[in-house]
Amino acid sequence: MIAAYALESIFLRGPSELPMSESPNAVSSAQPRVRFAPSPTGFLHVGSARTFIFNWLYARHNGGTMILRLDDTDVERNTDASVDSIFEGLKWLGMGWDEEYKQSERGALHRKTAQAIFEKGLAYRDFTPAHTGDSEKSGAQGTWLFNPGMRELSRAESDRRAASGEPFALRFRVPREAGRMVQFVDAVYGEQVKAGADIEDFALLRSDGMPTYHLASCADDADLRITHIIRGQDHLSNTFKHVLIFEAAGCPPPQFAHLPLLVAPDGTKLSKRRHGPVVSVTTYRDAGFLPEAFMNFLCLLGWSPKNDREQMSRQELIDTFSLEGINRSNAVVNFKESTQSDSVIPTLSEAQGRNLPSPPEETFDPKALWLNAEHIRALPVVDLSDRLFPIVNEAFPNITSEKMLRITPLIRERIKLLSDVLTAADFFFVDQLPPYDPAELVPQKGDAAMALKVLKRAQEILPSIEFKHDPLDQALRAAAQELGVKAGQMFQPIRVAVCGRKNAPPLFETLEVLGRESTLARIEQAYNKLAQCS
Repeated sequence: MIAAYALESIFLRGPSELPMSESPNAVSSAQPRVRFAPSPTGFLHVGSARTFIFNWLYARHNGGTMILRLDDTDVERNTDASVDSIFEGLKWLGMGWDEEYKQSERGALHRKTAQAIFEKGLAYRDFTPAHTGDSEKSGAQGTWLFNPGMRELSRAESDRRAASGEPFALRFRVPREAGRMVQFVDAVYGEQVKAGADIEDFALLRSDGMPTYHLASCADDADLRITHIIRGQDHLSNTFKHVLIFEAAGCPPPQFAHLPLLVAPDGTKLSKRRHGPVVSVTTYRDAGFLPEAFMNFLCLLGWSPKNDREQMSRQELIDTFSLEGINRSNAVVNFKESTQSDSVIPTLSEAQGRNLPSPPEETFDPKALWLNAEHIRALPVVDLSDRLFPIVNEAFPNITSEKMLRITPLIRERIKLLSDVLTAADFFFVDQLPPYDPAELVPQKGDAAMALKVLKRAQEILPSIEFKHDPLDQALRAAAQELGVKAGQMFQPIRVAVCGRKNAPPLFETLEVLGRESTLARIEQAYNKLAQCS
């Protein structure tokens, strides 16, 4: 056991001013004050992002305050990379917050809170090295509850041993009298009750003087006047301890609302360790999701509006969000789980700090992709073009923002992710098309001779035609009649010639953007390629 961390000076002084009950820190604000309190021990998890979003929506819907508090007291696991990931992810989501704190800078408050509880006789020093020995009490399932020798140690003996430098932890004296129940009403899961006799005497301060999660979290929540604690369902069992801490400190507990867990397709809880970057917010950002679409998707994992709408703007989410809409059932994120032979999803440790490619599109939940596509289609062309341009410009520096604006309406209906622009519109960005099968030039119910005839006629008429939609449409349709072929049979060889594939944006708009010179050069190359194969 590590030597006591200045605990003698703390717990041998006389009673001091109570940090919460005698200050204006008790929960009394008419407008809600909510907080997001991540621990910087890994990527910003999608479950953590959803917790942030629900808190943010509740605050904005009710005209309240959104607080970001880094719970960074776990010095052995905290990393700068994790802090960066949290801030990068939240910055991408673009929702912001009103106040910001670091738990590691609030140690004096935590120790004052512990002292106040100790001076009330609601906590005691535990000099026991470990939870072993015949004198300890266990619960029905064999769980450790308390050590009677320490719990019943007189104050004088406790002071003497502390003064001699003997290390100790500080434990909460959980009330154990018959019939003593700890209870609270959760906004999602309803009334929660647990017998005090079934709760262990949990630590408030470790033997090195560092606060435990339970103490630091409650002390900060009280000091920051948090009115609503909205967090994951995995904290539901902790809340009985937190209620006891709030009551001991003379502070009314906030309203609790616990969110259903996010689980993988196999029903297991989403895990950074097991599932890797696919549960990281920045993975979705890098793959080309819109932040507003990703926010929309996460909201539908465990919450639904009264009218069961799915696609919703940020403002619509603010207007409709309520705690009553949160479900109790766990929400499944239907991503494709990797197998031993599937190496596209690296583990968290492999991905951290490395410039690895994003998982392929089929990795993501289909609803997330659908929502992203719908949000992309709903964007004004100028806005979408502005978002696509940095992606294109990084791969093709010669492309101008003006050309991107002309291309954007042609592909808006064809992409699910912003990054899809590199494959949906690649032929706009290159001087030379990649190789393609000349057989693709042959139209349906036609042959190579028909394709060559079409391409030859296109070479003859396009030099003199204005490269605008209507003149191109009229000229090529007239040429089809002249050649005795259907319009589709006229258009396919030209489309493949200029795009390198059959599946491409509308032909006349494509020709207009490509321009006369590129169009004619590609048609000539296609004609020669097909002629050599015929």
